[in-house]
Amino acid sequence: MEKIIFFGLVIPIMAYVLYLGGMAIMNGFKSKEANRVEKEEAENENSEIRDTDSEQRTNLSDELTKLNDLKEKGIISQEEFEKAKNKLLNN
Repeated sequence: MEKIIFFGLVIPIMAYVLYLGGMAIMNGFKSKEANRVEKEEAENENSEIRDTDSEQRTNLSDELTKLNDLKEKGIISQEEFEKAKNKLLNN
């Protein structure tokens, strides 16, 4: 009689507890993987933004250098240089 109670009640309950534990562990692994992927995507977006900012700064400095060269060669006047510089800096 005791064996029937043991096999009939205790083992299914133990199996169910193990099943719930396994599911909790698997959900934890899935969540950890999802967080890792989101973090990598955020880092990639931040690096792209930093690259774009540095490119814009390089382009701005190149444009200002070109304007300065034109002014020094006498192709544009000081007033034209100031207008073009202000236009570049305000954009």
